Amino acid sequence: MSGMSEIHVRPITAADFFCVAALLAELGRPRLTPETSDAAQAVYQRHVADPRTASLVAEVDGKVAGFLSLVFREHLNYVHPQGWIPDLIVTEAARGQGAARALLERAFAQARQHGCDWVRLESGYARTAAHQAYEAVGMSKDGYYFTKQLAE
Repeated sequence: MSGMSEIHVRPITAADFFCVAALLAELGRPRLTPETSDAAQAVYQRHVADPRTASLVAEVDGKVAGFLSLVFREHLNYVHPQGWIPDLIVTEAARGQGAARALLERAFAQARQHGCDWVRLESGYARTAAHQAYEAVGMSKDGYYFTKQLAE
């Protein structure tokens, strides 16, 4: 393929748990420990089975290299659901090869099929390269989100 990597986007499966957990840790989420692994896997399995989700992985040259969490949710005063992307990560070694774009384009298509009028994505301030990728696929920077940690 003249130096280009092959990217394949597909729905997540139960078998992707450890790959997705590793990607989420790279994004800054808590790493799995022997104490948290079973509970985290149960949350993941519920996510996979939930009809309000359509999360995806990107395989680059046959290896899982990216993850996008897509959730369909109602939004008050809107008659159509909203597509929400709380997590999008491509492993550092696979960045710049088009995996994020492929994940986003597939997520947009799934959101349209689900009747969504728009998709919202959350991203940390420091992820400036990712922000450029989001703008490159037509997303706009529309606001802030605020967090208050309730548990220590």
